[in-house]
Amino acid sequence: MIDARLLPLQRKLMQPPARWLVARGVRADQITLGGCAIGLLAALAAAFQLYPLALAGLALNRLADGLDGAVARLTKPTDRGAFLDIALDFVFYAAFPIGFAFADPAAHALPCAVLIASFVLTGTSFLAFSVIAERRGLRAEDYPTKGIYYLGGLAEGAETIVVLAAFCLFPFAFAWIAWAFAAICLITATTRYMAGWKAFGAT
Repeated sequence: MIDARLLPLQRKLMQPPARWLVARGVRADQITLGGCAIGLLAALAAAFQLYPLALAGLALNRLADGLDGAVARLTKPTDRGAFLDIALDFVFYAAFPIGFAFADPAAHALPCAVLIASFVLTGTSFLAFSVIAERRGLRAEDYPTKGIYYLGGLAEGAETIVVLAAFCLFPFAFAWIAWAFAAICLITATTRYMAGWKAFGAT
C-alpha cells in the first residue's frame, strides 16, 4: 500500500552502499543469494526462539533485497537477476513464519498455515497479472525500474516486513497477528483478481 511512496527514499539510501559494493566487484546476484541465505538462517533462529537474532536476520535480508536492485541499476540489470529477486523473496516469506510454527507447533501451526496460504493467493495473483501485463506491453508507472509489472495492494512489501518484525518483537501474539494479516492478504488477492478481470477483459 505504501511501497510506491517509500521507493524514492529507498533508492536514495541504497545508492552510497551500492556504489561501494560495485567498486569492490560485488554483483547483484551475489547479494540476492546471500540475502536469501541470511533470511533462511533468520527463520531457523525463530524456530529456536532466538527472536532477536531472527529480527536481525530479517533486517539484513531486507537490506540485501534493496541493495541487489541498486547494484544492478549501477551495472547491468538482467532477467536472471529479476527472476532471482522475486523468486527468493517468496522463499523467504514462506520460510520465516514456518520458523515460528516450529517454535510452538500447538499454538502457531494453524495460523502459520493459513498465513502462508494467503501469501500464495497474493503471490500467484501478483505474478499472474504480471505475466499477462508483460504480454500486453503494460508498465507499472509507480515502479518503472522493476524487472516485472508490480501490481499494488493493501498488503505489499512494507506491510509484510512490519508484520514479520512484529512476530519477532511480540512472539506471544504470533497467532493473532498471523490471522489478521492473512485476512488483509485475502483482501489484497481479491482486489488483484478484480483488477485482472477488469484490465484484461474478455480477450
